[in-house]
Amino acid sequence: MKKTDWIFIFIFLLIISIFIIPYTRTGFENLTDNYPYIMGFIKTSILASYGELLASRILTGNYFSRKGIIPRFIVWGILGMGFVLMFKIFSSGVIGAMSDSILPNVANQNFLGDLYRAFMTSLIMNLIFAPTFMILHRITDTYIDLKNEGKKQVKTNDIIERIDWNSFFGFVVFKTIPLFWVPAHTITFMLPENYRVLMAGFLSIALGLILTFTKMKHRSVHNNEELS
Repeated sequence: MKKTDWIFIFIFLLIISIFIIPYTRTGFENLTDNYPYIMGFIKTSILASYGELLASRILTGNYFSRKGIIPRFIVWGILGMGFVLMFKIFSSGVIGAMSDSILPNVANQNFLGDLYRAFMTSLIMNLIFAPTFMILHRITDTYIDLKNEGKKQVKTNDIIERIDWNSFFGFVVFKTIPLFWVPAHTITFMLPENYRVLMAGFLSIALGLILTFTKMKHRSVHNNEELS
């Protein structure tokens, strides 16, 4: 292991310790309650960027092989602010729809009732919001890549032509949403409200690792096919 690996492990443990130590956990909850958008920016930008750097380390052996860390950090933060609003809208909206019998309602306040409400919230949010968010993030990510390649004026056509839309919809949208994000966000919506955006940040790390190992597997299969 490299020295930077130990630094990244220490940073991760430091983040986890915030939620283990009662004093810092209470401070985190108060800040999230009082400044939801600022905390949404901070939580998502840090955790999502951490996940991208970790994925880069696994894929290339270098945490900083991909340029544009700062603009990606800012984009993640802005998206995190959006998560704060969207999580509230869909959570409150689904509960309201159930109360008005627009959606099937379960009156039970036990675990199964909470699980059902969380699942319905996750399902509806991921069907409506997730594809839009994913497209927006892919566009901003591609824009940053093109700028870092030295392209002075990046046009909309440049971005659209660069993105592999078949892979994007075939895997990212049609596979990760039903197989990962819907069940993962079901857990998210069972958590207290001020921990949901935080959970989304940790889930982005998990998904980044899954996608990275998938890329490595495809690369290995491709190399084996060329050798044979």
